[in-house]
Amino acid sequence: MSIIAKRLSLVKPSATVAVSTKARELKAAGNDVIGLGAGEPDFDTPAHIIAAAKAALDRGETRYTAPAGTPELRQAIIEKFQRENQLSYTIEQIQVACGGKQNIYNAMVATIDPGDEVVIPTPYWVSYPDIVLLCEGTPVFVSCPASSNFKMQPEDLEAAITPKTKWLILNSPSNPTGAAYTRAELKALAEVLMRHPHVWVMTDDMYEHIIYDDFEFSTIAQIEPQLYDRTLVLNGVSKAYCMTGWRVGYAGGPQDLIKAMNKVQSQSTSHTASVSQAAAIAALNGTQDFIAKHNTVFKERRDLAVSMLNQADGLSCATPEGAFYVYPGLSELIGRKTPDGKVIETDEDFVTFMLESQGVATVQGAAFGLSPHFRVSYATATDVLETACGRIQKACAALR
Repeated sequence: MSIIAKRLSLVKPSATVAVSTKARELKAAGNDVIGLGAGEPDFDTPAHIIAAAKAALDRGETRYTAPAGTPELRQAIIEKFQRENQLSYTIEQIQVACGGKQNIYNAMVATIDPGDEVVIPTPYWVSYPDIVLLCEGTPVFVSCPASSNFKMQPEDLEAAITPKTKWLILNSPSNPTGAAYTRAELKALAEVLMRHPHVWVMTDDMYEHIIYDDFEFSTIAQIEPQLYDRTLVLNGVSKAYCMTGWRVGYAGGPQDLIKAMNKVQSQSTSHTASVSQAAAIAALNGTQDFIAKHNTVFKERRDLAVSMLNQADGLSCATPEGAFYVYPGLSELIGRKTPDGKVIETDEDFVTFMLESQGVATVQGAAFGLSPHFRVSYATATDVLETACGRIQKACAALR
């Protein structure tokens, strides 16, 4: 008899982590590999944030904190929500966790009973459905193809809701597509949700600040205040503040929900590292000037990637509003053959061929629930990105 729990058979390891790990292993073995799989800025954590962490160490802030986070960090989060999103919270409505993923996990463990349904627009971030499954819930997928700009339509949301629906997960700007919802689009979704008061909303705003072309970010409880009492707003410092390894995510929501999430966290990680929390205070309260500078570079890379991928034989790549990903379609390549005669039957076949023949690591669309596509992260040096896109063009041209 196996010691492994049956529930673990329902989930799979993170595909994005797996691709990044594979690329590092190949590089370590001496192979010429360019990794475009990681959702991680290539910029260093800003100096003032690092200085704040060092100062906290010098002050001896190395002990346990409250599971929900230090009062100072939660106050900084309250001020951020008020300042940037016009959302008012008390300190009891804020949770700090070890990255945004743990906030999601805490919320799902605290609320999902067996058979509860969670509506997830597709393509999705790889962890959403697996966390739901680990909690014995049922993911309900809503297809959002390129023809709808990878965004969920109100009528499709309406059709997906049942009496068993407990949550809708919204991610804008999106991982893996970079698509972001306008105020009008969020308002239309909110009108559907207003007709179904038993459905809660989890809005993952991790890429809030990484937006382009004068796009204006909004979050759904800001657009429809009547949803405030059943919305959990998720965010963190990982992406915009270049702090992926610091592991700081945060959430704002109804007090009873946050209390339940803190109960879960108190029996798992206890709390985020004290030094990381001190750094996050500096991130939220300090200068934000570097974000616009980084976005200027990200936009140049986005435009480079979109242009070069659209020039590749058989690829079609939309221009996203935010994040640092593009999600090109490769339907025209399905059925073509590699030089050694292997048929490209899936997007996984294609990304494997690219890695083996050109040394470019990307993530297959199947990992995000929408094929045939693949995700390219352009959070890498511009010259490296240009080389990688050139190699992708070569891979496409080699297929017959």
